[in-house]
Amino acid sequence: MCATCGCSAENEVVFSDLRHEHHAHTHDHDHDHGHGHHHDHDHPHTHDHGRTITIEQAVLAKNQLAAERNRGWLAGREVLAINLMSAPGAGKTSILERTIRDLRDTIPIHVLEGDQATTNDAERIRAAGAPVVQINTGTGCHLDAEMVARGMRQLDPARGSMLLIENVGNLVCPALFDLGEHAKVVILSVTEGEDKPIKYPHIFRACQLMLLNKIDLLPHLRFDVDRCLAYAREANPAIRVLPISAEDGQGMEAWYDWLRGQASGLG
Repeated sequence: MCATCGCSAENEVVFSDLRHEHHAHTHDHDHDHGHGHHHDHDHPHTHDHGRTITIEQAVLAKNQLAAERNRGWLAGREVLAINLMSAPGAGKTSILERTIRDLRDTIPIHVLEGDQATTNDAERIRAAGAPVVQINTGTGCHLDAEMVARGMRQLDPARGSMLLIENVGNLVCPALFDLGEHAKVVILSVTEGEDKPIKYPHIFRACQLMLLNKIDLLPHLRFDVDRCLAYAREANPAIRVLPISAEDGQGMEAWYDWLRGQASGLG
């Protein structure tokens, strides 16, 4: 088991390049420390908590080095990278689909699609009109910087484009791993309950923006928006919150304005 987040080290990461009609699949085995899910194999088999902390620090330090390389690679190409995180079902893929359809004529968008299995979401992204590489993490519960590095090389985004990274659905582990992105965004849907920011505070602390999705459903739910916003700001006083609906388009222009602002800051 991974000392950092509990995901299995004995997994195989699969990259599927959906830019082409016939998918090109490549496999990374954990035993090759040059690629893939880069978790140290010196995993503890005792309850030595000091040892566990040391290994966790080594895993995160190794990831941080890869993240800094990604940051330099992105900066050299003036590519804006945004890391989208949420629990499963919050609407990450739906938000991406609408964003691609609305913005693809004004800015090139590329997508890295993280999931444990299947290329279902990547197929939806390709149908929306964006080049996409699917990263299947197997039993891994998050993307890491090395996976993103390999995915970026396959995508080869053009100078001045936007890279949207859909992380594996999880409100815990993705927040621990810097991918080299310019900003982290957390998506919370109104169907999940307003207390998520205080139940999972770390991911909200790590993010500059929270998208409160599925607001079109508010008339049918018991969801206290004001309480949710208060909890989010309790976790992170600096977080910005945008209520949106990927279904009917409410608030999406504010999201696009935020993305444009991030892109303009690259210069």
